[in-house]
Amino acid sequence: MPGPQDDDKPPSTPRKDAAPPPPPAKPPGSILSFQASEDVKRFAKKYRTEISASSSSVMSTFVAFPLDFAKSRMQSYETSFMHTVKDAYKAEGLRAFWRGVGPPMVSVTVVRTISFSFYQKVKYYLDRKITDVTGHSPLAIANAPGSYPNAYTLACFGGAGAAAGAAITTLSCPFELTKLNEQLAGKVAREVQANCIAQNASPMVDVKTGSWNTARRLVRDRGFQGLYSGYRLHLLRDTIGTAIYFTTYESAKQLMANARGRSPTSPYAVVVAGGLCGILTSALIYPIDVAKTLYQKALLSAGSGYAARPRISFTAAGSYRGLGVSVLRSCLLNMIFFSNFEMVKKRINALD
Repeated sequence: MPGPQDDDKPPSTPRKDAAPPPPPAKPPGSILSFQASEDVKRFAKKYRTEISASSSSVMSTFVAFPLDFAKSRMQSYETSFMHTVKDAYKAEGLRAFWRGVGPPMVSVTVVRTISFSFYQKVKYYLDRKITDVTGHSPLAIANAPGSYPNAYTLACFGGAGAAAGAAITTLSCPFELTKLNEQLAGKVAREVQANCIAQNASPMVDVKTGSWNTARRLVRDRGFQGLYSGYRLHLLRDTIGTAIYFTTYESAKQLMANARGRSPTSPYAVVVAGGLCGILTSALIYPIDVAKTLYQKALLSAGSGYAARPRISFTAAGSYRGLGVSVLRSCLLNMIFFSNFEMVKKRINALD
């Protein structure tokens, strides 16, 4: 026979040695820490792209900076990788490989965070427009299991990447120019000193380092537009390069994950896609990058004088000096960046 229901049980008399009852719950308004935690979660959800991109940029920029240093010197001087490394270490010490890393860690983080945010907005805008015109959603295709890249996805990702690259150049050009000066400053100073010793003269060239000193010198010699020396080559490089960059990453991730029925943020797909987009972008736009570096180096050395803009050549051997180092740097940087980017974004998305 079934026992009595819970409501029919007589009230039990509490024992004298029983534990005291738990304190009553505090009203919701007094739980300040919980409320703050919810605010942080909402903020993180809203700005998950910016948070993921900024934290990933700091890490990847610092790790790959020595290779960026070597690439800039190899593009500016006809030297091999090992000669560049040995020469810099012997004359300037280990600190030379991270000279000027502070401003780029800030500027690259800001630039890349804005670039990713702008890319996301343009990508969704193009997706809506392409869907309205063709009836096919590029993002729905890219995220569908078993799907492959097609004209709609390539147009969406490439167009959004080109727009982001062109828009961000206005902000990134002055920072990259001062970074280049920092990377070349030690070598330039030694050249100036050697020439002056040979001519029994005192050095008359301003080789002060530091982003602020470089900016002041450019404004003094060329006016405010001096901060945008080499802007056209920079704009061309970043517009084409960012279009290739995002198209390759999104398409490779789709091929490595969605087309095989896996998650698009699986570590394997993200690492391969990140490394591949870095390799292809560096290789395809490298002659433009070399021309930009040579032109900006000439402008930095000319003071207020004239500097000829070099031609972009995709066939000359000198246009690919330092390509191996550049590809290695870009591959490593983007593998680290996208792995951390997707991991942080996935954790933020998992918040309640």
